[in-house]
Amino acid sequence: MHQGFDTTFLLLYIGLVFFAAAVAGYWFSNKLHHRNTSQLKKAQKAELTKKRKLALRASHAMLGLAVVLIGINLIQYTSGKYSIEKLNYQAEIQVVNDKDYGGGHSEAPIRYEMKIPTSGTHSPHDLKFGLYKERPPYENLVHNLEHGDIIIYFHPQANPDIVKRIEELTKYRKAGAGILGVPNSDLSQPDQIVMTAWTKTMELPAYDESKAGTFIYQYINQGPEKIPPEVRQGGGTM
Repeated sequence: MHQGFDTTFLLLYIGLVFFAAAVAGYWFSNKLHHRNTSQLKKAQKAELTKKRKLALRASHAMLGLAVVLIGINLIQYTSGKYSIEKLNYQAEIQVVNDKDYGGGHSEAPIRYEMKIPTSGTHSPHDLKFGLYKERPPYENLVHNLEHGDIIIYFHPQANPDIVKRIEELTKYRKAGAGILGVPNSDLSQPDQIVMTAWTKTMELPAYDESKAGTFIYQYINQGPEKIPPEVRQGGGTM
């Protein structure tokens, strides 16, 4: 962990050095461009133009390197910050094993046996990961469960601080599976949380970070149809 942090910091430092060098190069090139050349001979003017072009090319190259290095740094930082291993709280959780109603596809509206379905015939179109302001159709949400996604349902009148914490959880990924935070008026109490995976349901009377994290850690990417991460980036690909 410490070595990874050092490497990430080093990439950021080098990227910032290249960025500073690029800025200095652009400044130098601009200074050459506005230099008074009226007293210079033709050969001297040509040499000055050559220097300015070289400074510009070097600045472009250094800026490109800076963008790449800083970009790699951000990717490494994000992937580390939202590592699924951080959710392995090993909390004691009570999970209901729901009946498997199959997983066929249909464009027609579906009448589910369960109030909050965790399997069954569903839409051929899944949804993007992230926090939603309104509940999408269950037909689409069940498709996400089929791909191993986790859905966190919260009451539309839930505490905004809890909603923000749920939104933070939606940034975690494992392989091609992710997390959706969805308001749901089918929940009876403002503090209630319901978490679902394929054929799995966990109800909480109030939000519990350790239990929510443990559920995600245990059941994410456990659906019957797994999609490679390079195909299913961010969900909503099928």
